[in-house]
Amino acid sequence: MNKFVEMSTFVAVVDALSVVGASQKLGTTKSVVSQRIKGLEKRLGVSLLERGPSLSLTEQGLLFYRECVRILDEVSLAEEAVTPGRTDVCGRLRMTTSHTFMCTHLSPILADFAARYPQIALDIVTEDRHINMHQPGFDVAIRLGTLPDSTLIARHLARNLTYLCASPAYLQRCGTPLHPEELAHHDGLLYSHRAPGGVWQLVHQGEVQPWHVRSRLRSDNAFSLLAAAKAGLGIMVLPLFLGAEAVEKGELQVILPEWRPDGGNIVALYRKTRRDSPVIQALVNCIGEHLGAEPEWERRLRLNGQLP
Repeated sequence: MNKFVEMSTFVAVVDALSVVGASQKLGTTKSVVSQRIKGLEKRLGVSLLERGPSLSLTEQGLLFYRECVRILDEVSLAEEAVTPGRTDVCGRLRMTTSHTFMCTHLSPILADFAARYPQIALDIVTEDRHINMHQPGFDVAIRLGTLPDSTLIARHLARNLTYLCASPAYLQRCGTPLHPEELAHHDGLLYSHRAPGGVWQLVHQGEVQPWHVRSRLRSDNAFSLLAAAKAGLGIMVLPLFLGAEAVEKGELQVILPEWRPDGGNIVALYRKTRRDSPVIQALVNCIGEHLGAEPEWERRLRLNGQLP
């Protein structure tokens, strides 16, 4: 059995978390995929997968998976390096991004990208909780927010401007806080991935300070928080890419503008081994072109005089 075929099959099984999914992706049968994996484990003399109700990697399997992806990446780069005169951009691109950003803005951008480059096969996974890009399996991630120090390449695409917001009805009923210390007496609509303990980190004059807020509603879904805020249930941390329209319509109002949550930026993350990939560069350039120096949601609010 060709070792590259074994590696590609193993990576496909791990990425799909199932033999059936891998067989569909590879265009072969479930039995062929199973035979390849069993043959690979027999040749290596180790178990790579835990076969329970769902597939999972053994410690040796995770190590082998990382190395397989690295080697397959390098093979792809080697092939690209010997075809410098090729003008078309083609291949498979696996990316991950925020479910919320995908639904609000990224879907039409990726549709345009796919139309521009019909020889690229896109494989997209949306997950608001960050996927660890240090575990290979994805070529690129489009992320929003502040990022920890990393050895990954982070290409800035746009800023992710974020404010505290509430509906006029809520503010009329409960009052408008004039200082963050008043938040402890207000109802907070909390995003599970950002403020699990009911504490908001707000930036004031370059300094980050924690402020407590009562938990009225907690969710890992940004759309449910937006609906709750518009319904007058409390105050939320609102990224403008999600809530610009609600602010435009007067459904939500910015409060404490001088104490702003740090929304970080919208960035493309990819491994250094993929820095010269024409496919990744084409994707990142397309997204950057659509977003522009000032994203359209910010531009609309600024033109309407609705940004602090």
